[in-house]
Amino acid sequence: MKKFWNWVKNEDGRTLHLDGVIAEESWFGDEVTPKQFKSELNNDGGNITVWINSPGGDVFAASQIYNMLMDYKGDVTVKIDGIAASAASVIAMAGGEVHMSPVSMMMIHNPMTIAFGDTAEMKKAIQMLSEVKESIINAYELKTGLSRTKLSHMMDDESWFNSKKAVELGFADAIMFQEESNQDSSDEGVIYNKMAVVNSFLHKLPQKKTGTDITVLDKRLDLLKF
Repeated sequence: MKKFWNWVKNEDGRTLHLDGVIAEESWFGDEVTPKQFKSELNNDGGNITVWINSPGGDVFAASQIYNMLMDYKGDVTVKIDGIAASAASVIAMAGGEVHMSPVSMMMIHNPMTIAFGDTAEMKKAIQMLSEVKESIINAYELKTGLSRTKLSHMMDDESWFNSKKAVELGFADAIMFQEESNQDSSDEGVIYNKMAVVNSFLHKLPQKKTGTDITVLDKRLDLLKF
């Protein structure tokens, strides 16, 4: 049976690597695979680190993994080193701490399906997709604290987040390989940087305060309005 996960145990604890498409061949309609994953997850204790690099896949398989990780007794740290898109982003929400590589990406969008049949069957498919979307929003809302309306609009737009944007929105908690002091960019820091640029610019201007100089100064300062 094909698995898209891989466990590695070392002196630092257990590490789980989730690579590739979720539900590729083995998850869809397979009740054995989720059981095996749960068995391997609970085969040992301690805190675990989950590395994710996946474009997504089957949302129900992702939901099972999410639930298993949320229910796990130890601490779960998620690290995204490539991409956590679609269903994989749902799994990422199970991390007590979610860390993203500076060059990684996260993507959320509406669930999709293939339907066949008459009008009644199409309506059933639409209703099912609507309920699945609400269940996915539950996971995003729990992690980010964002409103359901905002999350819904983000999914409608198929939103892509780099690591900084993901941290800003609450989908992630930190950016890997950065010092803790650099993780939080406050408004005060931004204002200070702007003032530093302006002050440096002013020191380079002629000290003569003629009417012409003031006009030039006003025009140049307009260029500094970011």
